[in-house]
Amino acid sequence: MAGNANRRVSAKRATSKDRQAKQNTSPMLMQWRFLTILFSVILVFVCLAARAAFIQVIEPDLLIQQGDNRTIRVRDNPSYRGLITDRHGEQLAVSVPSKAIWADPKVVNAFDSDTGETQPLDIRRFQALAEVLGRDVQSLYDKVDNPKRRFVYIQRQVTPAMANFVEELAIPGIYLRNESKRYYPTGEVSSHVIGFTNVDDKGIEGIEKLYNDWLTGTPDKRKIRRDAKGRQVEIIEQHAGEKAGDLMLTIDQRIQALAYRELKEATLYFKAASASVVIVDVHTGEILALANTPSYNPNDRATVSNHRLRNRAITDAFEPGSSLKPIAVLAALEYGTVQKDSIVDTSPGWMRLGGSRVEDPRNYGKITLTEIIQKSSNMGTSKLALSVDKNFLMDTYYNMGLMSDTGTNMVGESNGIFHERNRWSEHELSSLSFGYNISVTTAQLARMYATIANGGVKVPLSIIKSNEPALELPERVVSHENAMAVLEMMESVTQEGGSGTKARVPGYRVAGKTGTSRKAVAGGYGEEYVNIFAGIAPVSDPQIAVVVLINEPGGDLYHAGDTAAPTFSAIVSGTLQMLNVPPDDNAKTASIHRGGQHDVQ
Repeated sequence: MAGNANRRVSAKRATSKDRQAKQNTSPMLMQWRFLTILFSVILVFVCLAARAAFIQVIEPDLLIQQGDNRTIRVRDNPSYRGLITDRHGEQLAVSVPSKAIWADPKVVNAFDSDTGETQPLDIRRFQALAEVLGRDVQSLYDKVDNPKRRFVYIQRQVTPAMANFVEELAIPGIYLRNESKRYYPTGEVSSHVIGFTNVDDKGIEGIEKLYNDWLTGTPDKRKIRRDAKGRQVEIIEQHAGEKAGDLMLTIDQRIQALAYRELKEATLYFKAASASVVIVDVHTGEILALANTPSYNPNDRATVSNHRLRNRAITDAFEPGSSLKPIAVLAALEYGTVQKDSIVDTSPGWMRLGGSRVEDPRNYGKITLTEIIQKSSNMGTSKLALSVDKNFLMDTYYNMGLMSDTGTNMVGESNGIFHERNRWSEHELSSLSFGYNISVTTAQLARMYATIANGGVKVPLSIIKSNEPALELPERVVSHENAMAVLEMMESVTQEGGSGTKARVPGYRVAGKTGTSRKAVAGGYGEEYVNIFAGIAPVSDPQIAVVVLINEPGGDLYHAGDTAAPTFSAIVSGTLQMLNVPPDDNAKTASIHRGGQHDVQ
C-alpha cells in the first residue's frame, strides 16, 4: 500500500514538472530569417513588376511581334498569268490550275512521347509515292529527314490524277497546295515565238520573258488575325491586286502552222541542219508567221536540247549571198549612175580586183539591170556597186534595215555582223554587192524586202498587235519609182530563164531573189551552204514579204532555187489563200507542183 502511494506521489511530481516545463517554453522569432524571406519576396515582386512594365509599356514591340507571329496570317487569292493569243483570238498560252506536293519534315518525323523516339515512317506509302513520282524512295527520305525544316517541295506542277493519288495516300506531313501551270495549245509550232515559263511561272524565253511584267498580275492580299483554333477573327488589312494583262500577237496561227509544216518537211527532205521562215505584212510590218526547225514542245521540256530553244530567225546571222543583189541595183538607181533601161557590159565574164577574182558562171556579155538580177550576175552587181560612192552604198544598206534592230525587241535579237572600215578595197565592195562581208538575220532580210514591196517606205517589224503608234515611225528610204522598178526586175527571177522558177505560185505574180552562200570556216569558206529565197507577192499589189532559209542542206541539192524556192512557193500559195488575196496573174500558167519536195529533181 505504502509503495503504491509513493508511486502515485512520484507520478504527480513528474507530471507537474512536465507541465511546468511546457509552460516555460515559448516560440522565439528568428528575425533575420524573416526579414531575408520578406525582402526576397518583395524583390522578386518588384522585378516581375518592372519586367512586366518594361515589356508591356516601355518596350512592347517584341511581345507584340511574338503575338503577331502566332496569330496574324497573310492570305493571297491566286492570280493567273495573262493569256497570249494570235491576231484572231486563238489561244497560244494559257494558265491552268495545278498542284504542288510539299512536306513538313517536323510532322513527317513526329516525336512519340510514349517511346521517346521518332515515329517510324510508313514505308509502303512512301514507296507508292516514289513510284507515282518516278523517283527513288531514298531521295524522298533525304528530303524529309531534317525535322528542323518546316517546308520543302516534293514536286511541282503535278497532274490532277497524281494529286488525287497523293491525297488518297494520306501520308502525315505530305500535303498539296494550289498553283498554276502554263500550257501551250500549239506546242512546237509557235514555241520559238511564245517561249515558256519556269516552274515559278516566270517567263524565261520568247514573248513570255519579254512581257513577263505585263503578263504577271498581283494577287489580292488579306492580313487576318486568327485564334488558337485557326479561325479568322479579324481582317487587319486588305489590298486589291492588279489583274494580269493579256497579249494579242500579230501572228496568224493558221499561217504559222502552214509555214512550220512546210518548213519541217523541207528540213527532212533536204536533210538540212535547220531552217527558218519569216512572213511580214509589207504595209504594217506585222509578222504573220515566224518559225524555225528544229523546234521543241514547250509542254514537255525534260529531254529538249539547248540548241532547239534558239529562235534562229532573229538570233543567227549569216552571209545572205545573192539575195542582197537587188540592193546593189537599187543603190545604183538611187545614185543616178544607171537608169532602168541601162545596159551593163559584163564581158568577159570575170575580172580581177586587188588580186582577187570576181566571175560569173559564164560570160553574159551586155545585159540589162533586169537580167543582172534574173541571172544573178556577180559581174553586173560588182560594176554597179563600184560605180556608186562608197558612203552612199553603205547608207543604202543601213537605210534598208540591215545591221540594225528590226523593231520587234525580241529576246536575243542580233543586229548582224558588219565590220566598218575607213578604207574599202574594190574587191570588198564588190563582195558586199553579192552578199559577202556582211551577215544579217532572217528577220532583217524580211524587213528589207518588205521595204521594197512597200514602195521604199521602211516600217518597223512588230510582233505585238497594238493600236498605239510605234516608237519608230515609217520612213521613206528610197524613191517609190526605183523601189517598184526593182520589184518588177525581181519578178523575172521566177520566170523562164530565172534562178528561182520553182518559187512560182499558180495564179499569182511573184517576185524574189535566190541566195546561195558558202559558210565561213577557219581559213576561208567550207563546203556547207546557206540557201535563201526572199520574195514578195503579189507583184501587182504587194501584200506579204517572205524569207525562207535552208541551212546546210545535206542532199545532192544545195542551190537555193532547188531547196528554198519550192518551200517558198508552198508557203506563199497557202498564205495568199488564207488572206483571201485575189489572183493577179491573168495569163494561163502551167501547173506548178509544190515543189512537193518529192517533185524536186
